[in-house]
Amino acid sequence: MTETVLLERRDEIAVLTLNRPEKLNAWTHAMRERLIELLREADRDPDCRGVVLTGAGRAFCAGQDLEETAAIDPGDHAAAEAWIDDFDRLFRTVRELRKPTVAAVNGVVAGSGFQYALLADLRIGHPGVTMGQPEVASGIPSITGIWAMWGILGRAKTTELVLTARLVDAEEAQRLGLLTRLVPEDQVLDAAVAQARAIAELPPGAVALTKARLRELDDDALAEAVVAAKKIHADAYATGEPQREMARFLSGKRR
Repeated sequence: MTETVLLERRDEIAVLTLNRPEKLNAWTHAMRERLIELLREADRDPDCRGVVLTGAGRAFCAGQDLEETAAIDPGDHAAAEAWIDDFDRLFRTVRELRKPTVAAVNGVVAGSGFQYALLADLRIGHPGVTMGQPEVASGIPSITGIWAMWGILGRAKTTELVLTARLVDAEEAQRLGLLTRLVPEDQVLDAAVAQARAIAELPPGAVALTKARLRELDDDALAEAVVAAKKIHADAYATGEPQREMARFLSGKRR
């Protein structure tokens, strides 16, 4: 059976790769569980001094696998809440890493995959990257997405991206601060590893305490976003609209 999350060690740097390239690394509950496990192992490992997040093939992560969420029963509020809890645990695991975390961003980065990329301390991409928050196009309210973008983009640009479902290209993403730096496509992973290693060479206590303070600045906002997401997603799934729109997408129909 193919591993959907791969762990590679490049000396003191752990590289975690989402590995469903045929699905643009759209993830499932099982993938997130495995990713959380590997992230926690990397954080505990004294020989690991930095973490790089990336995706196999032509995408970093296209977000949620819609085949999984399209099956949620409109009346099953517990399932909708459990789905949000899934992401809350993943997001907190990434944020709580004491070690520098760099996203090697390749190809498509969308939805919850986009939010996941924004959790990294830094993001290195290439000129072919497209990224954004197209969830409303699938009938899914963008709630944690608002939280993930707000600190980088502010109200005006966050509003534009969550309501239009527009993906931005790499040049715009860098200008907005969504990407830290652009390099040629074949250099993205090496550049991310080198960046993680450069931060890891700094005094680790100072790095960890600085990261902790950065996390504190918006931790309450994340907690509020998760509470809101549970209520709003339950309301949305109860209408059946997300299920209908996801079924439309999966059938190949376009609006």
